[in-house]
Amino acid sequence: MIRLLDVLFSLAGLLLGFPVLMVLFLVGLFDTGSPVFSQERVGRSKKPFTLVKFRTMRKDTASVASHLASGDAITPFGRFLRKTKLDELPQLWNVLKGEMSLVGPRPCLFSQEDLISEREKRGVLTARPGITGLAQVNDIDMSTPLLLAETDQKMLENLTVAAYFKYILMTVFGKGRGDRVPGK
Repeated sequence: MIRLLDVLFSLAGLLLGFPVLMVLFLVGLFDTGSPVFSQERVGRSKKPFTLVKFRTMRKDTASVASHLASGDAITPFGRFLRKTKLDELPQLWNVLKGEMSLVGPRPCLFSQEDLISEREKRGVLTARPGITGLAQVNDIDMSTPLLLAETDQKMLENLTVAAYFKYILMTVFGKGRGDRVPGK
């Protein structure tokens, strides 16, 4: 049922949101010269996949977890995208392709070995990673791997269709700040 909802909502979001995606793409083109950011992430069963987002940091920023990046790397438009969570919209493509779900544990980098280890212990990596979830709406980010893995496990053990909608609506209406960047 969740996969069916993912397909329906991601397809609707991409089709209906196309004008917004194009405007954000064009503004991003002027902001950084390269509005789309892609990065290899840990997927379901540790299978790598390429996550796509709107770029919020300068192109020359090191490819590290957000909590390890410099706050000065975020562009003014990137701040807006992060605050509104619009930088996540291109991930609807990842959801449509089946690499992600709308709700699930946020996909981490392969270099985040502590988080991967904690998630493996708890069976979290058997699920599709998500755009949002319990940790995100409670401001728990990847800087606290143990707490994040525990929260992801709790979410997955209690994930119902009602909870799925709850996390999505909480995210849309501004709950949670996303991954923190030092100094911001």
